[in-house]
Amino acid sequence: MCGINGKIRFNSDPVEAEDIARMNLAIRHRGPDDESVFVSADGAVGLGLARLAIIDLSPLGRQPMSYMGRYWIVFNGEIYNFQQCRADLERDGYAFRSKTDTEVILALYDKYREKCLDHLRGMFALAIYDKKEQTMFCARDRIGKKPFKYYLDDDVFIFSSELKAILTQNDYERKPDYTALHHYLTYFYCPAPFTGFRGIRKLEPGHYLRIHIPTRKIHKERYWKLDYSRQLQLTEDEWCERIRDKLEESVRLRMVSDVPVGAFLSGGVDSSAVVAFMSRASGQRIKTFSIGFDDAAFSEVEYARIVARKYDTDHTQFEVKSRSIDELPRIVRHFEEPYADDSALPTYYLCKLAREHVTVALNGDGGDECFAGYRRYNLLRMSLWYDKLMLPHKYIGLPAAALLASTTKKALFHKLYRYGRKLTASPMDRYINFVNCFDNETKPQLYSSDFRDFVETTDSYDLVRSQFEAAGVGEMMDQMLYADFGTYLPDDLMVKVDINSMSVSLEGRSPFLDHEFVELAARIPFQMKLRGVNRSKYILKKALKGLVPDRILDRPKMGFGTPMAPWLRTGLTPFARDTLLSSTALGRGLFEGSFVRSMIESHVAGRRDHSRLIWALLTLEMWFKEYFDHPGSEDSFRWESEGHGARTVER
Repeated sequence: MCGINGKIRFNSDPVEAEDIARMNLAIRHRGPDDESVFVSADGAVGLGLARLAIIDLSPLGRQPMSYMGRYWIVFNGEIYNFQQCRADLERDGYAFRSKTDTEVILALYDKYREKCLDHLRGMFALAIYDKKEQTMFCARDRIGKKPFKYYLDDDVFIFSSELKAILTQNDYERKPDYTALHHYLTYFYCPAPFTGFRGIRKLEPGHYLRIHIPTRKIHKERYWKLDYSRQLQLTEDEWCERIRDKLEESVRLRMVSDVPVGAFLSGGVDSSAVVAFMSRASGQRIKTFSIGFDDAAFSEVEYARIVARKYDTDHTQFEVKSRSIDELPRIVRHFEEPYADDSALPTYYLCKLAREHVTVALNGDGGDECFAGYRRYNLLRMSLWYDKLMLPHKYIGLPAAALLASTTKKALFHKLYRYGRKLTASPMDRYINFVNCFDNETKPQLYSSDFRDFVETTDSYDLVRSQFEAAGVGEMMDQMLYADFGTYLPDDLMVKVDINSMSVSLEGRSPFLDHEFVELAARIPFQMKLRGVNRSKYILKKALKGLVPDRILDRPKMGFGTPMAPWLRTGLTPFARDTLLSSTALGRGLFEGSFVRSMIESHVAGRRDHSRLIWALLTLEMWFKEYFDHPGSEDSFRWESEGHGARTVER
């Protein structure tokens, strides 16, 4: 697990080792154990790495790593089947110096070129420089667990695990991408390939880039796509056996490490299942970690303790309070893109707590996407059933809901009206309205006239509509699962885990997101995932019967949220007002101050719950302050040029 960096110059100016060293230092939190730099003999290519040592802690595991005198690699991630790949390659005559998965990737690339990706089971972002062919091959894992961000112009190609490293380079002039911000305000995050910075892009999951350096020819291609069209008709017992076997294998593979391993334990079904399989596979007590809140309505620690007692884990928990907002500037700085998932706060504290005890932590991420665990899946399915009543809904139900919403102060009637209004949209747009932040009706009220004119022809909904259309299946519910795997999962959930864990030098592993397990789940008919009115994750829960306590399996899904709504009505109210109504914030010219003010006051008075919208604007304003108002100040990234690790310069 590492932070990777690299730079290619297409003109005659050479890459300087100092350029790469600055990039390494900007993301040193991702790899505090070691850092190195490689610069090619012709000065065209530079590679760098900040290393968090997990497998083969010896100097032989250092990167950038060379192979056969021809290839150089920087690699972030873990390949869980590398030992089997290594054995196969050794039978073909390949030799290895280290015990790392990194060296195995290089041998696979020598043998298969871009098809080497088909052999990798794990999470990764990588770049391989081929000195003979003068190419750079860059790739990101299928699910998007590890990040790869890059900047490209006529003179230079720069990449990194985090764009804050790209910001250290004089080749890039930082500017906000206002189209990306328009998308952010719809989804709470910047959907790929956007980052919020003009010209800096994210490589999409399941894609690779090949760059021919002499000609600057760049080829991007998708190498993997989730397929819901090959579903199997098996009995429930057969599916339960397959699910258990594949999940147990996935957990076991992710326990391989040369450093201490633990697990996040939320008290939900998915993390409880991971802990159960870890305990069965390990001869020692598993270290588990939980986060709770001072507001019991949002805390799951009671359920986490049930699982901890059942499997006799070495359990530690932490409580998050509203004053935890003090860490927000640090979190905004690390997330580097506009990002408004408020669960980033407890996730940061969970990672920080776990890092005091372990270097690797397994989690339950991906179970909801694989088995339809979110409430929005049930809402969309019920809305499709309700389509048969659309005529009376349009002429009787919706007007009645609108009247109640306008004549009472009860939040329930406002929710009913908003939900009823969303039922008039297409199924794709209904899904977007279930997950969005500011919808297409609210944005014109929020935006200033100039910002409104700028994005007038750009509909953020198109980004998710295209995912539905790309699913390749006719079943709307499977299209929704596909859309989540293409948007929310890699651009929100995986970002939250990667940034928070790596900010404290912790590696996160997700057994439910093993690509073989994900492919298995895609072959399960949707009606086995969501049964009846609201029996979510039906077949998974049945498969886990006896492994996970019934009290965990039978309780409603809670989600990993925060008490943000009450916080913003009490202790955080002055912070929200002072930040969003300041002359600096309003002077950016993006939003109508009167609308922002009315939104805050409506929330504080309890008339509406605008907590998600206010939080999105708060984190955006803090992002502007961090990256555009005072770059280079005490709170921003600084670096020194000397004394930060070894360098290798090829001559």
